[in-house]
This record gives sequence, C-alpha cells and structure tokens, in this order.
Amino acid sequence: MGLARLLPRPGNRTETAQGPPMGRVISFNLGVALAEQNLRVLLCDLDPQGNLTMSQGLNPDTIERSMFDVLVHRLPIQEVVHHIEVDIAVSSIDLAGAELALSSMIGRERALEKAIAPVRDNYDYVLIDTPPSLGLLTINALVASNGVIVPVQCEYLSLRGLVQLENTLSMIRENLNPEVGIEGILPTMFDSRTLHSREAVEILQENFGDLVFDTKIKKTVRYAEAPVKGTSVLKYDPSGSAAQAYRDLAKEVLNGAQAREHA
Repeated sequence: MGLARLLPRPGNRTETAQGPPMGRVISFNLGVALAEQNLRVLLCDLDPQGNLTMSQGLNPDTIERSMFDVLVHRLPIQEVVHHIEVDIAVSSIDLAGAELALSSMIGRERALEKAIAPVRDNYDYVLIDTPPSLGLLTINALVASNGVIVPVQCEYLSLRGLVQLENTLSMIRENLNPEVGIEGILPTMFDSRTLHSREAVEILQENFGDLVFDTKIKKTVRYAEAPVKGTSVLKYDPSGSAAQAYRDLAKEVLNGAQAREHA
C-alpha cells in the first residue's frame, strides 16, 4: 500500500497503517516515549513478520504462545504479554495463518476488541502494530480502535495509499466502528535536503491540515541499529535526535488527546 503502520487508539486511554520499514518500529518507539511520561503502555503485535516483537529482542519463530492463540483460540491476552521496556503482546510465525483461521468464525472482525477488553483499564495506551495489508488482522485493529495514527513515507507513492486507507475507514465506520478515524499523520523517512521530501510534506499539509504532526521522523541509521540490539531507539541512543523525535511525537499525541477531552 505504501503506508506504514496503523496505531489504533482504543478509547481515551489507548493507540496504529501499512508498509515500509520505518513503520514497523514506529509504535514501539512511540510506546516507549509514552512510557517515559509515566503512562501505562501495552504494545500489541498483529504482524506475522513480528518486527515489533523482534524490536524487543524476542524471536517470533520460537515463541510458543502469541496473538495467534489470543485471536483464534481465545487465550487470555495476559498469557502472551512479555514485560520488557514496555508490555508487549507478542507475534509469532503462527500468526500468518490467523486470517484463514478467523475467516470462518462468527464475529471475526471483533476478535481483538474482545481480547483487549479485560485489560484495557490497566493501560493508558494500547498501540497495535498491523500487517502491511488491509486484511482481516488490520480490520480487527481498526474495529478495536477509536483513532489511527498514520506514518507516511515522504514520497508520492506512499501518499496515494492514504486514499485507500480513508475508504477503508469509511466502510469500518459505516458497518463496525462509528468512532474510528485518522487522529494524526506522521511524515517519516524525511530528508530536509531533498525537494521531494519537502514537497511531500506540503502535499500532506494541503490535504490534511492540522492532522499532520509537526514532528517529522528523519532518515537515520539509528532506527535500523536499535532493533538489531533488541531495544528501542530511546534506550539505544537516549540523547540522540532520533530518540528526541519520538519524545516530541509523544507530546503531540498527548496534547491532541487532552484537546479532545476538553473540546
């Protein structure tokens, strides 16, 4: 699709779009940045590739119980939560078969919503990392959420994916979850030296206005190095510009949530 991950935000206390590598660790870094603000955060890895899980030094290929068991076998989500930098409900290779297993189940679109319900009050934010497609796992994430933060790579092909996402959200609102919508758009892979990146941000701002975050995630090798070490970029390079970008993003997310509460 050309979009990065979706960060659904269930309720006033809780937060997820498709595609490129930057998006695969966005929810993780944002989750740690929110935790630095003394907020209770749960990360939920719905991607069979398990990038979010690997970002915490865990191997999705060897995990015995994961979100697959939660969605398909109705295992309590607490059983697959690992407590590392923040709490994370892990993915495994089995999750690749979840779409097929869910397809024949009644209420298949609400499996995640029901799984999260018992623990929702234990957290301020639940960040859900989805697969790079608008399949049943991503639909589950959208149904369980009140809002979506959309990381978008600063290139034209990625911008086009927003149209497909908006169409999907419209159908979700009509049929499954009337509350879900785009809470914010995050420019990623931004390079201020190139006209292409700057024009991409301008196009986003022209079309989405205040939905576009002021924070821009710039290209840096730190984002690739941190997952290799099994940590967030905030722990890997706490005083670096990459970590500060996610702290700035966390503040924008929190300020937006407060503004909605007082609206």
